[in-house]
Amino acid sequence: MSGRSRLVARLFWTSVIGGGCALWFGQPGAVGTGLALAGVLLHHLDRPRRRRRLIRRIARPHAATLALRRRQECFVDAYGNLISDGWERERAYFAERTVLPKLEARGHGDAADGAWEEILAIIERVADGVQLPDESDAPTEGIAYERYCAERLRDGGWNARATQASGDQGADIVAEQGGVRLVVQCKRYGRPVGNGAVQEIAAAMRYWSGDMAAVVSNAGFTPAARKLAAATGVLLLHHDALADLQPATPATPSRGRRRPARSTLAER
Repeated sequence: MSGRSRLVARLFWTSVIGGGCALWFGQPGAVGTGLALAGVLLHHLDRPRRRRRLIRRIARPHAATLALRRRQECFVDAYGNLISDGWERERAYFAERTVLPKLEARGHGDAADGAWEEILAIIERVADGVQLPDESDAPTEGIAYERYCAERLRDGGWNARATQASGDQGADIVAEQGGVRLVVQCKRYGRPVGNGAVQEIAAAMRYWSGDMAAVVSNAGFTPAARKLAAATGVLLLHHDALADLQPATPATPSRGRRRPARSTLAER
C-alpha cells in the first residue's frame, strides 16, 4: 500500500470512529475527532523528516567503512579527471542491500520510488563526516609499503612479517594470530586493482597453507576483482582497515598441512 493510500485509509477510519464518538458525546466528541484528524495529517507531513532521520541512523554505524570505500574507489586518471564510478556503485549497493530493507521493515517501503537520490545524498554526507588518516602517511614505494602494512597488522595483534623478495609465490606478508595464518599481497596503486592480484593471493594462500587471504591497497578494486574475491573468499582491504582485522576462525590446524619454516618469514 502506498503512503497516500495509507493516509486516506487512516483519515477514513478516524472520521468513521470519530463520527460515532461525536454522535454519542456531542461537541467534545467532535472536537476530539478534529484533533485526531489533525494529528494524522501532521504525522503524514512529518514522514519525510522521519525517513531522513532513519536513513542516517542506518548509515552511521557503517560510516568508517563507507569513508574508506569512497577513498578507495575514487581516483584521478591520466587526464586529471576524478573517476568515482566505483564509489557510485558501492554507494548504490549499500543503499540497496542495507538501507532499503530496513526502511521497508519500518514502513518506508515506498522510499525507493521517490527518495533514491535523497538516500544516496545522505550516505554521501555520512561518509564525508568521517576523518580518515592522512593518505600521505603510507609509503609510495613497494617494499616500504609492504612493511607499512605489516606494521598495521602488528598494531592489531598479528605476528606479521614481510616475505623474502624471491620465492614468495605472490604473498608479500604472512601473519599469524591465534593459530590462524593470513597471507597478504600489497598494492600501492593510483588506479583500481584488477583480478590478477586476487588470483595470485588465492594461489599463495594454498602455497603458504593459509587460513585467510587478502589483497591490501590504497586504491579500489575493479568489479572483476570483487567478483573473483567473493568467489574465492579473498578479502579486499584498505590498509587503514588492517589494525582492526580479526582472525576469521579459531585455530584448527589441518593434519598433514605443510607450514613453511618460520625462518622464511624474516623481514626483508
